[in-house]
Amino acid sequence: MKSVSTFAVSAMLALTLFAGNCEAKPASAASPIPQLVQKNGKFALMVDSSPFLILGGQANNSSNYPAALDKVWPAIKDMNANTLVMPVAWEQVEPVEGHFDFSFVDTLVKQAREHNVRLGILWFGTWKNTGPNYTPSWVKTDNKRFPRLTNKDGSTSYALSPLYDTTREADKKAYVELVRHIKAIDGRQHTVIILQVENEVGVYGAARDYSPKADALMNQAVPDALVRKMGKQPGSWHQVFGDDADEFFHAWSIARYVDDIAAAGKAVYPLPTYMNDALKDPLNPKSVPGSYASGGPTYNVLDIYKVAAPHIDILAPDTYTPTSDSVEATLKLYARPDNALYVAESGNRAVYARYVFSALGRQAIGVDPFGFDYTGYSNYPLGEKTWGPDQVKPFGTVYSLFRPLERVWPKLSFEGQVWGVSEPDDHSGQDLDLGPNWSARVTYRQWQFGMPEWDPQNKNGYPDGSDVPSGGVAVAKLSDNEFLVAGINARISFGAGPANKDKGMLLDRVEEGHYDKAGNWVFERVWNGDQTDYGLNLTNTPRLLKVRLSTYTK
Repeated sequence: MKSVSTFAVSAMLALTLFAGNCEAKPASAASPIPQLVQKNGKFALMVDSSPFLILGGQANNSSNYPAALDKVWPAIKDMNANTLVMPVAWEQVEPVEGHFDFSFVDTLVKQAREHNVRLGILWFGTWKNTGPNYTPSWVKTDNKRFPRLTNKDGSTSYALSPLYDTTREADKKAYVELVRHIKAIDGRQHTVIILQVENEVGVYGAARDYSPKADALMNQAVPDALVRKMGKQPGSWHQVFGDDADEFFHAWSIARYVDDIAAAGKAVYPLPTYMNDALKDPLNPKSVPGSYASGGPTYNVLDIYKVAAPHIDILAPDTYTPTSDSVEATLKLYARPDNALYVAESGNRAVYARYVFSALGRQAIGVDPFGFDYTGYSNYPLGEKTWGPDQVKPFGTVYSLFRPLERVWPKLSFEGQVWGVSEPDDHSGQDLDLGPNWSARVTYRQWQFGMPEWDPQNKNGYPDGSDVPSGGVAVAKLSDNEFLVAGINARISFGAGPANKDKGMLLDRVEEGHYDKAGNWVFERVWNGDQTDYGLNLTNTPRLLKVRLSTYTK
């Protein structure tokens, strides 16, 4: 166990170990640290001064030790991920109060560099899945110093209360030491590009803390900034928010708690920060707080979080309901002009892989499905029943399409227009409005040759394996008449938009190719004839096309 003085020595040794890479550049050559930038309601995660798309894989919760890493990296490689998202737990780094050990962080950063992978760090502190299990023993066993919530019936909750300075200050101290250490070993190389502050905050089984302290605060005036944001008249929480008062108060309390921690970390090293959310069902708005994680950044309290937690850059959904209507509704709710879309977690069943296209169509800065390592754990029924390379493959296939675009796509998304769709559960087609000149329709379960109306009774059946939705298409505008198309298991057919309704439309040129490491388009071949007469058919082999459209006089 390291003492404080020993920790100082360890930090110096860590700096020495990392100096070989860090000192290779003069100070003037160091690029700015990662940051989230916003322009006209669009966002970009800037890493080493240019937009970066997180194609992430999140390891299982208990893979945050050096002994497990050998089973993590192969899965990340098979996934074609460019970012590993990994927990760092409070109990792990401060098992004894005031004594810190960041040896795992050192190992993680070192190995990430060896594997040419960036890192997102998850801080498991006061909350992890709403509970305090990842707090040190000296926290979770001392309810007098670190009080838990009081349930409405007077019983003690499993969750810690956000209303006590003792808990927040202890959590903040540990988090700041973590951030300080990351800066010390990575402040020049930027292996760590984003931080999650806490994990799935809130509480199940109650709307809020019902302790006397909480009740007294509920009777105080709602903060002016929140009253203005919500367009309300001043008053107590019940007077201002009525039936929503309990949940809104709890959301405000947690948001202020976490923001204080995030602000302290940013004062040391201002990496982008986010909070993830255990979702309220977007298709059941009448669900009651406590049946979901009350107080977390659910879609109905995002405005509260935006006021209460200005040092949290992104409020990010965890999508564990695999149905297309639920996922699409969630993406729509979290992609806001004041909130970058980042899918912080999703299930790892094969059906989730297709939603990368929908997320990117809504200008997501990244996606991060959960459970990607080969430690032998499977979180069925949220994830696959068994887990290995075969289960990683669907995500690896989709990522293989976008990994070469990790700099190209986010730049197009930030500076221009993008669209994206994923195959719905019912396999129905989708229409894309590409502006006044052009439109497109995306369909699924079609053969590469011919039109479906040729076989109205479907005597030819469907392509093998197409019964399970897996298709998707993403489109980026390159110029008025040119588009980049990335897709799998789908057909995209372009058509005229309103401005060209009286003209004939033609595919002037369709190139298949790829982008090199410098971001230059590399031509491979032209599609024509059978490859274009029936739409552009994208099979289970991912394809990247550059499409130029034109018109002719009828």
